[in-house]
Amino acid sequence: MPSFVTSSVSTALTVDDAERLLASRGDEFDRLLALASTLRDEGLEAAGRPGVITYSRKVFVPLTTLCRDRCHYCVFVDTPGQLKLKRAPMYMSDEQILRVVRAGAELGCKEALLTLGDRPEDRWPEARAWLDEHGFASTLDYVGHAARLITAETGLLAHLNPGVMTASELAALRPTAPSMGMMLETTSRAIYEQPGGAHYGSPDKDPAVRLQVVADAGAAGIPFTTGILVGIGETVRDRAESLIALRDLHAEHGHVQEVIVQNFRAKPGTAMRSAPDAELLEYLATVAVARIVLGPRMRIQAPPNLSDPAELDLLVRAGVDDWGGVSPLTADHVNPERPWPHLDDLATLTAASGFDLQERLTAHPEFVRDADRWIDAGLHDAVARLADPETGLAMTDAVHPAPPAGYPRSLSALRLASLAQEPRFSETKRAEPADHVLPAGSGVSSLRSAPRSTTGDSALGRLAARAADDPTALDDAEWEALLTATGDDLEALVGTADDVRRYTVGEAVSMVANRNLTSSHLRSEPEAPPEFGLADAAAIAHDAADLGATELCVQGVLPPTEDPGLYLDLIRTISAAEAGLHLHAYRPQDVADLCDRAGLGLDEAFEALKAAGVKTVPGTGVKVLSERVRAEIAPGDLEIDRWIETITAAHRAGLRSTSVLFYGHVETAGERVAHLRTLRGIQDRTSGFTEFVPIPLPGYGTPLVAGRAPADEHRAMIAVSRLMLAGSIRHIQIPWTRHGRDLAVELLRAGGDDLGGTLLDGRVRPDTGIEQGLEFPFGEASARVGRIFRPLRERTTDYREVTR
Repeated sequence: MPSFVTSSVSTALTVDDAERLLASRGDEFDRLLALASTLRDEGLEAAGRPGVITYSRKVFVPLTTLCRDRCHYCVFVDTPGQLKLKRAPMYMSDEQILRVVRAGAELGCKEALLTLGDRPEDRWPEARAWLDEHGFASTLDYVGHAARLITAETGLLAHLNPGVMTASELAALRPTAPSMGMMLETTSRAIYEQPGGAHYGSPDKDPAVRLQVVADAGAAGIPFTTGILVGIGETVRDRAESLIALRDLHAEHGHVQEVIVQNFRAKPGTAMRSAPDAELLEYLATVAVARIVLGPRMRIQAPPNLSDPAELDLLVRAGVDDWGGVSPLTADHVNPERPWPHLDDLATLTAASGFDLQERLTAHPEFVRDADRWIDAGLHDAVARLADPETGLAMTDAVHPAPPAGYPRSLSALRLASLAQEPRFSETKRAEPADHVLPAGSGVSSLRSAPRSTTGDSALGRLAARAADDPTALDDAEWEALLTATGDDLEALVGTADDVRRYTVGEAVSMVANRNLTSSHLRSEPEAPPEFGLADAAAIAHDAADLGATELCVQGVLPPTEDPGLYLDLIRTISAAEAGLHLHAYRPQDVADLCDRAGLGLDEAFEALKAAGVKTVPGTGVKVLSERVRAEIAPGDLEIDRWIETITAAHRAGLRSTSVLFYGHVETAGERVAHLRTLRGIQDRTSGFTEFVPIPLPGYGTPLVAGRAPADEHRAMIAVSRLMLAGSIRHIQIPWTRHGRDLAVELLRAGGDDLGGTLLDGRVRPDTGIEQGLEFPFGEASARVGRIFRPLRERTTDYREVTR
């Protein structure tokens, strides 16, 4: 560690000093992290919250994915043509915004992050036409409208992240949000000016322009979030210059509330798809140097979803004291392949590093406590309703914040209030495109011409919109009506369901690399295939892991001639062979057989299975949760009450499960609705279901609506599943083995977000898998999903990020 570095010289460090620190390795690297940790701890002590790392519980609102820039690493942005193919709107409507924000409010979110592309109307005539049609002078005008709408209707606080803004635009938007942000990214002019650079062809990525935005935000008195990207082609000196520039701007205005140090992650389908991810030691060094350069009182953030869980402790050692916004509802739309960590998991990982995870608001506590200086007076009540008056952190008991006093409670009242406060657009000269200035006096746009709903005007279209707003509000007859929708009504239903998927789960389609193993073929002394023994099982596990599988799915009742102890022996054998392989094992029917023949109670059986190595369980072995249906088509299935008892016991034991419905046979629309209601009820009690899989039962194909096309039967079922289970069971899986590859991908557009497993046959005893010969390689799946302009990500069995 250079001798000039102490805990008191942050403001004296030069670019040369920072560059040398960034090159630290070996013992110097360890000392660098130790100093960064010491500085962070000093700052937290001074702030009155020693040992606390903060985060904001947020809902992500992607107002539009149109943009005039062409960043070479971005998957957030779409063209108008791509949006048309995705059946997505140019801009989110009021209804779409409020739907996702209200859902976030129900989960305790207090921040609404408004993210969008820079000034799309300057590049795309379709964007300009949309804004003109709805009465907005610019995209930034609509941002102001959306921010005030969110606080008026839900009480959540907006954080604005709309890209480059002029001084006048910043001032105009200040009354709509307690905080704003824009990443500096880098001061490198080379990657902006030279062909092939990450920012080449992107006018809003001019480093000088972005530095001016940060400065103007300070002059306007706006709590501001900014940061740098590591690994996009910048040099080590560029990183040093960027950190010093941010330090100096904050020294002048005191307005930078946090600096994000974000590691580059290459994304398929981008110009930089083959570029290497940011190297870990370089990234950690940059985080540590950011802490040293910016000092103990700056909040240093690292996005937790962009690092593997095992790396979070290293980030804490490097001086991080904030994880940023983390959503329990919405995807990271900018990094769709990297899901947010579960908040419980993040708290556990933070605690393992010796810190307590506490929730903050979108504006950091220092700015909340000094609201008279930093936050517009019109937002003081809204902030005060959510802030702990002593700490400035979030009040954790504000689960569903109400709109503050003084805000209109309805859209119509909000529009009238805006009209009374602001000039009509027809009375205001529209700014020239080069200036990008909001209409004079418009701290927020008028709400006279709010964006129209995209769900259609028919009775069933309105019913679908009601279902999206509150799935618990519809009665059985209304859900049955949606299940039997046809024509334009069906299109409205499917569009609404896919909107719910888009704005909550996100655009990414997930898939697990797995293999099946049918335990019904297990024998203590195997004879002819497909019978297999424990030695075969160990070889199968080795082969599956070697081929890249992360899951082995085991299910099937053992023959009555076999010892029930083989259920546990099989799991122990596989676990011993490949400890890293996730065992997704045994349906309720299999577990019931184990209990009956081994004399075990359910709790005892599940504890034994967990001890042997089972991690999750398949929620199959039932067609429809109706004794009438079971008696008619599957009398050998487990009794319905016992299936519910068993799956609930699995959840109680900490084993999560899938859930299914086999449809298209003798069941009625009402029985489908009752089945979904039962699953939702179980989920309310246990939170144990990871996904729901609507599966057409082979050999039947009986439509609910005579003459309705088979594909439309599936679309209606998937769309209703998405809507009815929204806010409960997050993922809707499309079973490609039952639909075929092409139709399965198309059905994703009805609200699906998962394709299940790759179903590797393997090289060892492929005959032991129930669906052998139906392998769907990840590369092929990615190409097919790419045709509907959605990315494919590999997941674990429980929908976490794969760590190899």
